[in-house]
Amino acid sequence: MKEVGGSIVEKASIAKSAALKLANTSTNEKDKALLRIAAVIDENRGHILAANEKDIEEALNLTREGKLSKALLDRLKLDNVKIDEIITSVRDVAVLEDPVGKTQLALELDKDLELFQVSCPIGVIGAIFESRPDVLVQISSLCLKTGNAVLLKGGSEAHNSNAALFEAVSEASAGGEIPAGWVQLLETREDVNELLKLNEYIDLLVPRGSEQFVKYIQNNTNIMVLGHSEGVCHVYVDRDADLKMAVDVCYDSKVQYPAVCNAAETLLVDTAIAPDFLPRIAERYQEAGVELRGCPKTLEVLRDNAGQLKPASEEDWRTEYNDLIISVKVVDGVDAAIDHINRYGSGHTDAIVTANKETALKFMRFVDSSSVMHNASTRFSDGFRYGKGAEVGISTYKVHARGPVGLEGLIIYKYLLVGTGQVVAQYVGADAKEFTHRELSKQFLL
Repeated sequence: MKEVGGSIVEKASIAKSAALKLANTSTNEKDKALLRIAAVIDENRGHILAANEKDIEEALNLTREGKLSKALLDRLKLDNVKIDEIITSVRDVAVLEDPVGKTQLALELDKDLELFQVSCPIGVIGAIFESRPDVLVQISSLCLKTGNAVLLKGGSEAHNSNAALFEAVSEASAGGEIPAGWVQLLETREDVNELLKLNEYIDLLVPRGSEQFVKYIQNNTNIMVLGHSEGVCHVYVDRDADLKMAVDVCYDSKVQYPAVCNAAETLLVDTAIAPDFLPRIAERYQEAGVELRGCPKTLEVLRDNAGQLKPASEEDWRTEYNDLIISVKVVDGVDAAIDHINRYGSGHTDAIVTANKETALKFMRFVDSSSVMHNASTRFSDGFRYGKGAEVGISTYKVHARGPVGLEGLIIYKYLLVGTGQVVAQYVGADAKEFTHRELSKQFLL
């Protein structure tokens, strides 16, 4: 089952019709389709990797010409380990509890007049993403599990990889109760602008990419957008930190995978331990080729340090590098660290390293971010690592969903009222009946 439909409007219309059917597909059928997708990706890994190799060759030329950033090139690459991770994420989604059809509230309004709030799919999701072809599978699997149709638009730099993975997803999910056209692939740059106009068909847009890219989506559509514009993540090393632990956490947060939104971009160090800690972490960073951009105090402490060390500008505190670069600032305690993060951060992910539980609790309470870590790397902020199987993205919004968004971020609810002929006229006026508003323990079975 390759994509059904021709023009983008036709594809969106078909997806909307498919969404109504997919919303009522059984959990068993959805899970079987997910397991088929995982198996087909495994069987076709050679074809998928060959397609990715073509994209890499083209992307290398674009990088040399300055038309594609190194961060996007890094996100584009697939290998057998990445394919294994994709397969695992799909299988993990299959074993998660189906969130659709759950009774969230049961309330008796009056005798034999019962109200139920029941979870249901959102409808049609429009997913727009740069590089990272694995995102196509993550979003598709989560949409399938939650009964949402999806229109997928990947970056042109990954067109071969996306086509190969889309073919696996669409063909493997065919059959049974799964409706044709539930998943569609959009391929041209012009499709993005057309997609942004389709509020008649699309219920939610999920953009994943650079700050500039996400802001463009937000500013050019009337469709609800779920996402984050950037990931300016921090690690604060407190005066009561175990310095060996702090080096390990700071190194992992920056170096383990610098091209992603949950990598640390700014290191904050308590002035009380800066002379001891900064030389240690600077040496470790510079062994990995990390460029440090420091505040005046940082430059003073590291004045005899060889390696890549530059003065930090005001703009550095607001910058998502997605590269082996980190800004470093010495701060006077946890309050100053919190103030800096809430001023310059993006509300994504921030961490504290300290042995002082009271300080850690203060940091976790007052830092206004979707994920806050204590003695752990910022890189843990991820749907798969949070046990969600995968994620459609990480939201820094405070409405609908926040942080790594898994199944729960792709469902909404409807109210179902079951009566026996009641009319509102009975409940108004001088002789109005009273509502009981009594909570019930029963479930509504769709």
